[in-house]
Amino acid sequence: MKKNMGNIDRVIRILIALTVVILNFTNILTGTLGIVLLILSGVFVLTSLISFCPLYIPLGIRTNKKS
Repeated sequence: MKKNMGNIDRVIRILIALTVVILNFTNILTGTLGIVLLILSGVFVLTSLISFCPLYIPLGIRTNKKS
């Protein structure tokens, strides 16, 4: 897997994930929507850690600088 995510993209994804987790644990997000967003947050954190987003391949997106 070649990295296709830049640092800014990774930071934004982690911030979104942290926001969703905080909203869920403060009971602002509840029910099915809360669970779905928590799962999506987990995917955001995972893709941020490995700097690779599989969805970017078919869309032809690269947010990192080519070396």
